Amino acid sequence: YVAAVYEHESILSPNPAVLVERRSALELMGRNLDIYEQQVLAAARQGAQIIVFPEDGIHGFNFTRSSIYPYLDFVLHSHSGQWNPCREPYLFNDTEVVQRLSCMALKNKIFLVANLGTKQPCEHTDPQCPADGRYQFNTNVAFDADGTLLATYRKHNLYFEYAFDTPPEPDYTFFDTPFAGKFGMFTCFDILFFEPAVNLIRQYNVKQIVYPTAWMNQLPLLSAVEFQQAFATAFNVNILAANIHHPTLGMTGSGIYTPVKSFIYHNMESYGGKLIVAEIPVITTDYKTNLESNERFRENLHDSCRTFTSTLLDDEVCLEEQEETPGRVSEKANEQSPPSFYAEMMYDNFTFVPVWGEKGELQVCANTLCCYLNYQRAVLTDELYALGVFDGIHTVHGTYYVQACALVKCGGLSFSTCGQEVTDATALIDFQLWGNMSTPYIFPLLLTSGITLDFADHTGWKNNYYFISKNRTSSGLLTAALYGRWYEKD
Repeated sequence: YVAAVYEHESILSPNPAVLVERRSALELMGRNLDIYEQQVLAAARQGAQIIVFPEDGIHGFNFTRSSIYPYLDFVLHSHSGQWNPCREPYLFNDTEVVQRLSCMALKNKIFLVANLGTKQPCEHTDPQCPADGRYQFNTNVAFDADGTLLATYRKHNLYFEYAFDTPPEPDYTFFDTPFAGKFGMFTCFDILFFEPAVNLIRQYNVKQIVYPTAWMNQLPLLSAVEFQQAFATAFNVNILAANIHHPTLGMTGSGIYTPVKSFIYHNMESYGGKLIVAEIPVITTDYKTNLESNERFRENLHDSCRTFTSTLLDDEVCLEEQEETPGRVSEKANEQSPPSFYAEMMYDNFTFVPVWGEKGELQVCANTLCCYLNYQRAVLTDELYALGVFDGIHTVHGTYYVQACALVKCGGLSFSTCGQEVTDATALIDFQLWGNMSTPYIFPLLLTSGITLDFADHTGWKNNYYFISKNRTSSGLLTAALYGRWYEKD
């Protein structure tokens, strides 16, 4: 099917904390919706069957609970699909924004997904009802090609959004399309948590995801395009991800992702929006089948292993022999093991070892997690790389349990620069990285120079170790990592 996502540079309120009239709120949102309208037309002309817009794209951000109120539409939260705001504009008050979105879908005969702020009155008999008598939600809406409101999703994992409420329970939202079956929906920070994102995919066997986001990039492990791709790979889903474009706030990075190919946009240099249109295959195999085929893939591993190792390593490193393999490797590695050191990366205290020389075998451990690396550089460059491990609770900008094994390029040549944000690299490194992860939820990250993506030759489990291998990156290596989320320990 043909999908479109639009990275939007939103027109923002100069003073989001100031209370304004509904009229001027509509005027500001109307300017953003005018841009949406042009993009829907452009996407439809290129044959797109569905288009996705970013989080906060219509109203912006940094509101207080009261200052956002004039920007909120009234949208009934239901999965009924009975209301067509374009054709029935008078059913409810304060629905100007959804009406416009509905009309864009209808006029261009395209499925449309957008994010807006919504309000819902509540009774004080409801124990969760806020003091001001209303819920305010960060909401995605999906319309069919006829303009009918198909589904709403209220963001569950708010990221310091004091204007909004968390819904009483997680929404598992999906909608049906004639061209690609079921699409699931969640928003931005949700992608890092079990509820509702992972549960939605597992329980409802969703294969396509629409994902509005307003993501501030954080290198080396949580750049938008890097993590969006890793999520598509980990869960064997297609993701249509639309991000906001505000380079001064570190916000860019949208794409249309399949588990094996991506069409991305990441641009910190220029201003204005970007429309991405791509044709991608519908995914039909479910997540469980995918896990089983992973099993089969593990069985066949030694064949591919030989081709990988013939140029690079002796066979045992490819984990063909049984569980002791990493132990054997580590004894060898310890003979001349480089010094370990600590450095802060992503606000976490990682334990690192430097990656010196043109080839080698390394290991580094923290808590129960040990990470192993075999590497060979095509050409020795004067860049410092390090292998890092972190196994613990991440506490800055959200609290969640991470198990990570990461090969990263350091910011400079001293150990203290490891973990810094780096965007360019020249070293081409063949590697196999693996760890004895305690969670089945591993996101394989592979980021190359200029914030571009590459795809691993192999990823998967072998004897309780998860591994990622790559024979030659397409350009200099920035990050190769296994980012594990141990949801139960959050």
